[in-house]
Amino acid sequence: MFQRADDPRARLISEIISELRLYSTHSQHIGDAFAARNQLGPADLHALILIMEAELAGQPITPGTLREELNFSSGSVTGVIDRLEAAGHVYRDRDTADRRKIFLRYAEPGAAVAREFFRPLAGRTQDVMKQFTDEELATVHRFLAGMVAEMREHRDELRAG
Repeated sequence: MFQRADDPRARLISEIISELRLYSTHSQHIGDAFAARNQLGPADLHALILIMEAELAGQPITPGTLREELNFSSGSVTGVIDRLEAAGHVYRDRDTADRRKIFLRYAEPGAAVAREFFRPLAGRTQDVMKQFTDEELATVHRFLAGMVAEMREHRDELRAG
């Protein structure tokens, strides 16, 4: 784990890992603040993020997929969805092709609350991104996508026991 002080690559990798840990910690604190202000528990926030990301990707999530992602029982995930729906953050939407299939959608009232809360952070994020060329941003994107994929794989291995 400890690298030679005279190895620039090892030092840079160590610094990147440290920054990722700090980013994760700060992100968790910001998420906790959003959750607290909106009477959401940690599982509710996690579910909300998964629903939002699925929606943004153009592939809305089903309750079953959400259950798998959260590693919850059917009853527990139903409770989370019910709380998020009652608070105006999400809604259930039937698939037009198969009426038995339910999609979870990010609701506009919840989206408006999130936009208001995260607007200052979005501005700060844009300020940082303006400092990078398109090519640099493509490299950062490739790095982060790879890190997310590896974290997901590790998470899945931990769940499998």
